[in-house]
Amino acid sequence: MNARTEPAEGETDAIARPPVVREFLLVAGLFLVYKLGRRLATGHTGEALRNAHRVWGLERTLQLPGEGSVQSVLLHSDTLAHLANTYYATVHFPATVAFLIWLYLRRPAHYVWARRVLATLTSAALVLPFLFPLAPPRMLAATGLVDTAHVYGPSVYGPPSSDHLSNQFAAMPSLHFGWALMVAIGLIAATRSRWRWLWLLHPLVTLLVIVGTANHYWLDAIVATAMLGAALALMRPQTWSGGTPISLRSPHRRVSTAGRGSEELPAPVADDHVLAGAGR
Repeated sequence: MNARTEPAEGETDAIARPPVVREFLLVAGLFLVYKLGRRLATGHTGEALRNAHRVWGLERTLQLPGEGSVQSVLLHSDTLAHLANTYYATVHFPATVAFLIWLYLRRPAHYVWARRVLATLTSAALVLPFLFPLAPPRMLAATGLVDTAHVYGPSVYGPPSSDHLSNQFAAMPSLHFGWALMVAIGLIAATRSRWRWLWLLHPLVTLLVIVGTANHYWLDAIVATAMLGAALALMRPQTWSGGTPISLRSPHRRVSTAGRGSEELPAPVADDHVLAGAGR
């Protein structure tokens, strides 16, 4: 990494990392709740298919682009379809875990903030399959879409009747997209490089993949975005000590001096890092 992506001077030393064992258990628990929570919402096949017809009809009413327009691009090449399925199957969890590990090691305050946002988003997202079970577009004949994972591989799902590892009727919201968007937002907030906005390519590619492989509707991603926005509004970036939220665009930073309270100093040009972590 270059200077623009390194932590501000003294940040890593000044901010104590949370205990690694506790954080491992918290993050592992988050993933376990994610998997088990979705399994608890199974057994609503008929309702999930009826809701799928409603979502498909609503998208047409709203004149959203057809999911088939994205899939048609993938179907031009067996290799492209296979790559999209591979991305869907292999990038979601590892990218999120790598994101959290990097923040923990290099941006401890950002890590706590990001972990809390992801936990809030995931917990809220687990409620929807109980209230609104939804079959993915690949299961809805009216869409005319191809189950690309079944045709071109690799597939992470088996037949719904015998798939005991996942709930295929929990399409809304798309945590594939919600987590990818949070990864991009977290990295943009935690780094200073002028190229950091390229992290938005991750959620963009994820969006095209989840729609093109017929695993999600556009509305699944829209709902995930709204829920992430609510989580970000609740988990405002703060100083590690839990003080007033800091604007990511602020050109100044506040430092404490013994006996004189807080003094606002301009940030050096070469060290323009603004802390956007979260309180404990």
